[in-house]
Amino acid sequence: MKPYYQQDTQTVFQELHSSPKGLTPAQVVQNQETYGLNELVQEKPASPLMIFFGQFKDLLVIVLIIAAIISAFSGELISTLVILVVITLNAILGTVQEVQAQKSLESLKSLSSPHVKVIRDGRLTEIESSQLTVGDIVYVEAGDVIEGDGRLFEAASLQVNESALTGEPVPVEKTTAPIDKEVQINDQTDMVFSSGLVTNGTGKYICTAVGMDTQIGRIAGMISEAQDRKTPLQKSLEDFSKKLTIYIGLLCVLLLILHVLVNHEPFLQALMVAVALAVAAIPEALNSIVTIVLSIATQKMVKNHAIMKKLDAVESLGCISVICSDKTGTLTQNKMTVMEVFTDMTPYTVELMDARTSYPQQILLKAAKLNTNAVVNADGSSIGDPTEIALIDMFNQYQKAHPDFVIKAERVEEVPFDSERKLMSVSSRHHIYTKGAPDELLKRCTSVLMGKEKRPITEADRDLILTQNEQYAAQGLRVLGFAYKDLPEEADHRIGLTDEQDLCFVGLVAEQDPPREESAAAVHTARKAGIKPVMITGDHVVTAQAIAKKIGIYQDGDLAIEGNDLAHMSDGELADKLDKISVYARVAPEHKIRIVKAWQEKGDIVAMTGDGVNDAPALKAADIGIAMGITGTEVSKDAAKMILTDDNFATIVKAIESGRNVYNNIKNAIIYLLSGNLSAIITVVVTSLAFLPDPFTAVQLLFINLVTDSLPAIAIGMEPDHPDVINQKPRRSKESILNRDAITQIGVEGLLIFLAVMASYLIGLKTSASMATTMAFSTLTLSRLLHGFSQRGSKPIWELPFNKYSVYAFITGALLLAAILNIPTMQPIFDVTPMSILQAGLVVLFSLASFTAVQLFKVLSSRSH
Repeated sequence: MKPYYQQDTQTVFQELHSSPKGLTPAQVVQNQETYGLNELVQEKPASPLMIFFGQFKDLLVIVLIIAAIISAFSGELISTLVILVVITLNAILGTVQEVQAQKSLESLKSLSSPHVKVIRDGRLTEIESSQLTVGDIVYVEAGDVIEGDGRLFEAASLQVNESALTGEPVPVEKTTAPIDKEVQINDQTDMVFSSGLVTNGTGKYICTAVGMDTQIGRIAGMISEAQDRKTPLQKSLEDFSKKLTIYIGLLCVLLLILHVLVNHEPFLQALMVAVALAVAAIPEALNSIVTIVLSIATQKMVKNHAIMKKLDAVESLGCISVICSDKTGTLTQNKMTVMEVFTDMTPYTVELMDARTSYPQQILLKAAKLNTNAVVNADGSSIGDPTEIALIDMFNQYQKAHPDFVIKAERVEEVPFDSERKLMSVSSRHHIYTKGAPDELLKRCTSVLMGKEKRPITEADRDLILTQNEQYAAQGLRVLGFAYKDLPEEADHRIGLTDEQDLCFVGLVAEQDPPREESAAAVHTARKAGIKPVMITGDHVVTAQAIAKKIGIYQDGDLAIEGNDLAHMSDGELADKLDKISVYARVAPEHKIRIVKAWQEKGDIVAMTGDGVNDAPALKAADIGIAMGITGTEVSKDAAKMILTDDNFATIVKAIESGRNVYNNIKNAIIYLLSGNLSAIITVVVTSLAFLPDPFTAVQLLFINLVTDSLPAIAIGMEPDHPDVINQKPRRSKESILNRDAITQIGVEGLLIFLAVMASYLIGLKTSASMATTMAFSTLTLSRLLHGFSQRGSKPIWELPFNKYSVYAFITGALLLAAILNIPTMQPIFDVTPMSILQAGLVVLFSLASFTAVQLFKVLSSRSH
């Protein structure tokens, strides 16, 4: 069966058992039972309580809960309390983030207007939009929002803005004639779609789809089907958590067996040793630190006009290898502008126009001013067709440069635009001014205005004008032709279609939504960063290709294809051509998702920009969905992970630079945490194998992991951005954050800190077991505070820029350590014993020794690279 846009209206009426008089009450009830109400189905979201409990599914969290239970049975209530507080705070943080997450379907639902005018049983009546059903006859006029999808059977100068669905701001001229070929929704001019806004004229349509069966409904379905993709960092940390849990489990079991079977210790006492090892090994503050670092990064990005809705998505920016960008408003200014005029058979820019010496230009400006229904207010706001707004802007720009230029003529009557004749005319008291498609206009011209004289138009003139029109079109410009003629002297003359004959050709006006000034530079930077920019637009392929070529997205050897071509491509064919296709034009929402997924299947991390309802599924399917903050619909903003407050492509490139810096900072913070934890693990394992007293208590390890670790790690996360990261290639999404270099660094630095701690422990053991614990704890804490300076980058400390936050972190941690060691009420809580000046001096000496050794290691590493 043919789609509705290919059928004549009589066939549609018959198929839907309706007529121009509408449905009967019985048919309405029957159809509502068959097709359902005109509402969008929404999935029931998980309750906050379910989200909260879901936060405890993490493996490391489960290990910590087990450790807390064992601590409770062993009488270590402080350890139990601290562990539970930490994991609960992390769960609350995660719950708050998820509760504030996606509400895409709610926003889609809110697009529906509350009422719609329908003809039922031959009478015009107003009903709630939810009661609309298939077969209903809907009447619309300027200002109405289209409800349901429908096939037009009456259209009088009807124009519908479908930008929320197609992404293109120019209203579509609607007709009733069927279309005899397969086209996308952008070109289905005999159809109207839910969410469209009627900007001009009136019309009637028979409703062909409601609710989830409409184009908007299909998009709603695609949004719910599109799954949020985990970021590369999330995947890497999950993999790390699994491996760490296995290793910790094996080590704990081994230690437990050794202490019970070999050293014959009581089971509960041996179990506490295993718990201490688990606490030492698990970086409890890791999730919190990553969240804090990402939060700080998002605050920085807000200042650069990028709002990150999902914290985890920040580091994904550093992996982006493909940016699929909408054209309108992102790469362009989202404002039609007159680029050039053609009068006296000569092209001019607006800046070079001079109506004082050129009579055709004077007539052209007068026609542009009068022959438009758009309004541009003094405050810069505008209402109407963007192409007509551009004409008024051209007139105002010229008048601002030439204040003495005044038009006294006033508009009297109008012959509205008609999509069949493709013309619009207005009259003043003495003239008629006509604008429209140049080829149609020329058919009605018998003369041409050259200088101040009208002369008969020749075939050579027509060829020259049409050639100029084709040149403009090849550049992606939208072209309007202008003509005029004198009116008869009778004051009561009414203009009509018959007056659009024997016209005098005046000139052409070429318009374009021009590229943003910074777009070309941003595209160049993206390419330098190893990122492939791709344009996806609802506009015509010629226009899209011209803009893409101008800003550097389309280069020699690239391909530009339309949605229909894409629809007929197999997945294999698309994969083969994917690298070469730089421009996709006249695309539908499902095409955008397919393009995104095709790149993802190649292993690329994809960013997708958009502002309309039609973009929402692809925004959600992309690794980073980027919505426009100014022109974007609420649906697109809800589906995205990032929102641009300036709707600017250049901001995306800045955000990618921030993302790469964030990743480096997080990676350095993780290496800092793990190298410090490794030193504690080795100390616990070595002393256990040697059957020596425990070097740390669980409370001491929690203090180190939660306080002394977290402050330097946060400071590392606040390391200033390094601009040179944008010149590097994107890292591979499957690359583990713990690659060979990182593991080597963790191992060597952890071992160096362990040697300092072990030396301090053995000296303290000569006094007592409690002194050994105190000195080991103090050395480990101070060593890790100093290590916070080292781990800000891969270079030695003297080659790194100053970071005041690292200084603050060190001072705060050192003061807390001093308080624990010297305040009598704190000492029993943290199981420490007062040290002599000599013992304290040795703690400082061993800590500085480990710091110096780490600097030497970094010097050797940087030279080897």
